[in-house]
Amino acid sequence: MDWRLFATTFGTLFLAELGDKTQLACILMTAKTQKPLTVFLGSALALVLVSLLGVLFASFICRYIPADLVKKLAAVAFVGIGALMFFDKL
Repeated sequence: MDWRLFATTFGTLFLAELGDKTQLACILMTAKTQKPLTVFLGSALALVLVSLLGVLFASFICRYIPADLVKKLAAVAFVGIGALMFFDKL
């Protein structure tokens, strides 16, 4: 296992998920139901499956498109979305 990649992935996703709407939804569900274990297990499974789908999709795409091109396309998409948000078009 590549521990450096593992730590980078964990750190990036951990920081990205802090305070986002998923975490707020978990807080609200737990407060409403008073069943933290059930909410934790449901949300953990959902995040694992979403991550699995992302990894499988990336593996499939990278078979046909070079990783460098995927990275550049993603960068252009993020800049485009940012520009649309900046000009209140999205």
